[in-house]
Amino acid sequence: MEYSGAVAFIRKSDPLMETHLADFIRDTSTGKEAEAILRTCVHCGFCTATCPTYQLLGDELDGPRGRIYLIKQVLEGETPTQKTQLHLDRCLTCRSCETTCPSGVKYARLLDIGREIVDAKVPRVGVDAALRAGMRNVLPRAGVFGTAMKLGQMVRPLLPRAIKAKVPPLTSAGPLPDTATHSRKMIALAGCVQPSMYPNINGAAARVLDRLGISMLHAGSAGCCGAVRFHLGDPEAARDDARRNIDAWWPLLEAGAEALVMTASACGVQVRDYGHLLQDDPDYQHKAARVARLTRDISEILTAESARLQAILTDLPPPDAASKQMAFHSPCTLQHGLQLRGVAEKLLTAAGFALTPIADSHLCCGSAGTYSVLQAEISQRLRDNKLAALLGPVTSSRRPRTIASANVGCISHLAGGTEVEVRHWVELIDRRLTGQV
Repeated sequence: MEYSGAVAFIRKSDPLMETHLADFIRDTSTGKEAEAILRTCVHCGFCTATCPTYQLLGDELDGPRGRIYLIKQVLEGETPTQKTQLHLDRCLTCRSCETTCPSGVKYARLLDIGREIVDAKVPRVGVDAALRAGMRNVLPRAGVFGTAMKLGQMVRPLLPRAIKAKVPPLTSAGPLPDTATHSRKMIALAGCVQPSMYPNINGAAARVLDRLGISMLHAGSAGCCGAVRFHLGDPEAARDDARRNIDAWWPLLEAGAEALVMTASACGVQVRDYGHLLQDDPDYQHKAARVARLTRDISEILTAESARLQAILTDLPPPDAASKQMAFHSPCTLQHGLQLRGVAEKLLTAAGFALTPIADSHLCCGSAGTYSVLQAEISQRLRDNKLAALLGPVTSSRRPRTIASANVGCISHLAGGTEVEVRHWVELIDRRLTGQV
C-alpha cells in the first residue's frame, strides 16, 4: 500500500471522501455501511487532537484520519500489509475521536470492518498469533481464567514484576442481599474476568441496589459479553457469546426484570451493540434489540434513583477529610462509548467525596481490553501519563487517597502502576452507605 499517498490525500480539503469500493464488498450490507461512514468524514483533523496514539507517536497513520484512509484503500482493493495491520492494531478503540468529530463519523464501526478484512488478508503469525489465540480461549471462560487467577494470586509475591502488576491481591466479596426481597428486579452480568479479579464489585452494586429497593439477579449460564473475542478477531464467536447471554437472560426479562445492569462499562458498550451484532440473525434480532434497549450502566440506575439515594446519605455522617479526597478516572467506554460523561462523578460528589480536577480526562489510560498485553509499550506510556494526571505531585496536599473508575480493565491496569488504592466507584458508594467512610 502507498503510505505517502495516503498522508498526502488526507491533508487535502475535499468536502467529502470520494470512494470507489472494490467488487468483493461493493454490493454487500457491510460495504454499504462502510461507504456511508467514509462519506461522512471530511478529514478535518479535529480527531487527531484527542487521539491518544497520535499524541504519543505523532504519525498521521496512527490517528483516526490516517486509519480511515488506510481502511478506505483496502476497501477499494489495495492489498494490505503487516504495516497496515500494525497501524490498525495500535488503535485503542477508545472512541475519543467520535466524541470530538463534528461530522458524526462512526469510526469504531469502520475500524471493526477494516480490521476483519485486513486480518483475513494478513494472517497473524508467531507470538502475536499465539497471544491472541491464548486470550481468546482463556479470558472469556470464567472458570478457566478464575482458576489461573487464583493460582497467580497464591504465588503473587514470587511473580515477575510485569505479571504481578496484572494479578490483583486476593480479595473476597462482602455479604450478598436476599434476591427475593424486592418486587423490583434487575439482571447483572457477572462477566468473565471480573468475578475472579474483583469479586466485590457486583456485590457492592447488589448491596447498593438493595438499599434502594431493587433486587439484583444473576443468570448462572450467562458469561462473557463477547467483547474479548470480538476485538481479538473472532466476531462469530462473539455472536455466539451474545446468543448464550440472551438465552440466559430472556426468562428473567419475561418474568419482569426491568433492566440489565452493567458494572463494567466495556461490557455495557458490547451488550448495547447486540442489536447491531445480531441484526442479520432472524432468530435473535428482536431479542437482541430488546436486550440492547434495556441495558443500563450502574451509574444510570443510581441517577434514576438519586432522590432515594440522597435521602439515605443525608442521615449518614460525612466522610472524613482524608477518605473523601478522590480522583475519578472515567473509562473511555463510559465517556465515549456509552456517552455518560460526568454521571458517576455527580453521584460521588453527592455522596460527599471531593474529586480532584484531572487534566486531559478524555484520554485513554492504555488498558483497552487486551491492548495492554498486545501493545504493552504504548499502553504503559499512556498509563504513566494517566496516573500523573490523576495523582498530581507527591507533595500536593490535594493528592487523592483513592482512584475510582468504572471498568475492571482500567482498574487492574491503573492499579498495576501505583500503590494508591484503585476501586470501582460503586464500591465507594457501598462503603458510604455502610458507614465505612
